Amino acid sequence: MQYRTLGSTGVQVSSLCLGAMMFGKWGNADHDDSAGIIRTALDAGVNLIDTADVYSDGESERIVGKAIAGRRDDVVLATKVSSPMGPGRNERGASRRWIVRACEESLRRLDTDRIDLYQVHRPDPATDLDETLGALSDLVRAGKILYAGSSTFAPSAIVQAQWTAERRARERFVCEQPPYSLLARGVEADVLPTCERYDMGVLAWSPLAGGWLSGRWHRDATDPAGSHRTGTMPFPTTLSHYDLAVPGNRAKLDAATRLAAVAAEAGLTLIQLALAFVTTHPAVTAAIIGPRTGEHLRGQLAAADTVLDPAVLDAVDRIVPPGTDLNPEDTGYGAAVLADVGRRRAAGR
Repeated sequence: MQYRTLGSTGVQVSSLCLGAMMFGKWGNADHDDSAGIIRTALDAGVNLIDTADVYSDGESERIVGKAIAGRRDDVVLATKVSSPMGPGRNERGASRRWIVRACEESLRRLDTDRIDLYQVHRPDPATDLDETLGALSDLVRAGKILYAGSSTFAPSAIVQAQWTAERRARERFVCEQPPYSLLARGVEADVLPTCERYDMGVLAWSPLAGGWLSGRWHRDATDPAGSHRTGTMPFPTTLSHYDLAVPGNRAKLDAATRLAAVAAEAGLTLIQLALAFVTTHPAVTAAIIGPRTGEHLRGQLAAADTVLDPAVLDAVDRIVPPGTDLNPEDTGYGAAVLADVGRRRAAGR
């Protein structure tokens, strides 16, 4: 297992981060089996675990807390806040009111006295960044979190957060968590260089492109999406993500098939190629793997020490050019201002 420094924190973390989104009713509902997967990852050298309050409505955090009992000091524990956690108007977002309450609830579910890395899951356009950073700064001073981070922030928002922290003497975001894979390389153009500029760590989510790079997706597969129809994940993109009527998905299918051939020629599995590609980028601290089963974990851990030859990287670039997102829906976010018709049309016209 390789280890890197998380941004400027001095904290050493494994190059593979165990993502816990699939533990609980969204994926593996067997708590004991899920906890066993977590412990196996720790035994293999993984020391960074990433979850979120919203994953399976808090169930993932409870499973993680149970699994790391007795090993808490060996784990760099990360979770996230801002996604809806109930029907209440204020049970979501990045306001001080919600962050303080959500942090206490995450601490209880994780059965710990501190969260090592507390990340804002998505930007909250209704809340001033100074409000958010002020609340996170107070949690750091109280010892309830050690560091703060962001997830799926646009480059302008990353910069704004750094400037706000400097000008208002707030704790700054020490890392960003963007979507990044062989099939979704858009962050290479601006997000990753911006993180490097501010000495931020990068935890890349969905490095297997939501299963497209698992090896099951190729032109001759009969039902490659079958294993992704399990669980009760509430995301509206769950089905459209695999719909081959979508041009971007057809492009991903073609690319996945060609990339599998590149991997085979290099003596690698497609999973090894995909994970090693992400961790090879100099801005990336760790790739977040999200196994649902022990078999998934074993296949992904095999990539921990994979080193890619420059010729392999050149072959990848010929299939998916640098900075390219084959399906724009895979970027993980869109500008809120574009989603609101009233905000993009001049008043009075």
